[in-house]
Amino acid sequence: DGSPHLKRQGSSPLPEGSDDFKKEVYERIPERHLLDILKHVQHWSNYTKHFNPPSGADTKIPDSASRYLYTVFGYGCNLGASQTASHAPKSIHRQTLRRINFQHINASKLESALNDVIGEYARFELPGFWGKSNVAIADGTQIELRKNNLLGEQHIRYGGYGGIAYHHISGEYIALFSHFISCGVWEAVYILDALLLNKSAYQPDTLHADTQGQSEPVFALAHLLGIKLYPRMRTWNDVAFYRPNSDVKYEHIDALFTKNVDWNLIETHWQDIMQVVLSIQAGTVLPSMLLRKLNSHNRRNKLYRAFRELGRVRRTLFLLHYISESDLRQSIRAETTKVESYNDFLDWVSFGGQIIKSGDPVEQTKQIKYTNLVANSIMLHNVVDITDALVKMAEDKHIITKELVGCLSPYIRGKIRRFGRYDVNMDEHPPHLDPKTVPIST
Repeated sequence: DGSPHLKRQGSSPLPEGSDDFKKEVYERIPERHLLDILKHVQHWSNYTKHFNPPSGADTKIPDSASRYLYTVFGYGCNLGASQTASHAPKSIHRQTLRRINFQHINASKLESALNDVIGEYARFELPGFWGKSNVAIADGTQIELRKNNLLGEQHIRYGGYGGIAYHHISGEYIALFSHFISCGVWEAVYILDALLLNKSAYQPDTLHADTQGQSEPVFALAHLLGIKLYPRMRTWNDVAFYRPNSDVKYEHIDALFTKNVDWNLIETHWQDIMQVVLSIQAGTVLPSMLLRKLNSHNRRNKLYRAFRELGRVRRTLFLLHYISESDLRQSIRAETTKVESYNDFLDWVSFGGQIIKSGDPVEQTKQIKYTNLVANSIMLHNVVDITDALVKMAEDKHIITKELVGCLSPYIRGKIRRFGRYDVNMDEHPPHLDPKTVPIST
């Protein structure tokens, strides 16, 4: 029809025997209670050491580690303080859990706890078979909110009312950073913040996203910050390709190029561009602050126009690689699939409900980070259990190859009991059934 198209790529074939291999591994993994997982991860990483009163003094709460675990469990699984306390031992009170959440734990402390868990995860060799440590993947998923909310909006793409939980995960599956943003914001505005705010053991320099994770200014800023941006672009053939100048012609793909680069604009404002980048690297300003201005499309904003022009150059170069290298497209699709699996995993972790009840933006951000902490704890424990299972399989003379190990994932959940264990004692009898008359006053 006169427009360029790329053939749909088939999925990569699984190695022979992968189903039997995964079944054998999963059968060797023991069943565990979710609270036991949080307890074990606390023992390994001691992440609750970051939770304390606002004064910074040692907590006076008796058995504080246990109460911190119940707080992480209750808020991370979206049960809330009341439901958590009603199903916990009598020593756990809802007022205590609420006080810990409001006074002892904030978003910064949750980030520090997450980094401790990530540090333990990075020590294992197993995640290296699943991806690259220098790669991160970003994607947003809608979270429902109650009406009349500061961040809440009706989302056109998702068709619901709420906000966007914008997650960055490692190519090795573990969650690195999350934002909670409004639906009306183009997700690419926040895509670079996470890599600069991330203080974990993983420091990625390659970033994948979907179409929402890119724009012309984002391509420019990512390049100047030394970040390789590789988005999965659904509408690549609707994007303008820029030729270096009007004299340049191409034998086979000349029809793709519809506009020319304005090099004079980039050169004129190059010093201003570099001053902005140096301010970002120094931590004076976040990329999102700049990109919110640069996405205003104000024609009088010369800095916006300069960033946009440089971004056109970088995006055109990326698109040329994208359409000519099938391996690159396959890699981008495989990486972005990981973050979609992570979003599904978070839905399973948040079994207390898919709606954030608080209208406070601070509490909404904490809710996302609580859930990340629970999810990362599960992933760390799964890596420990899978590694132990593989060691025992090797002792039993099973064949273990890189390809087979690469088919596994830390998102397994079949052996995890989220709701505890219920016990019915049939020897205990209820009171005798006596249909008494209701004493109505005359």
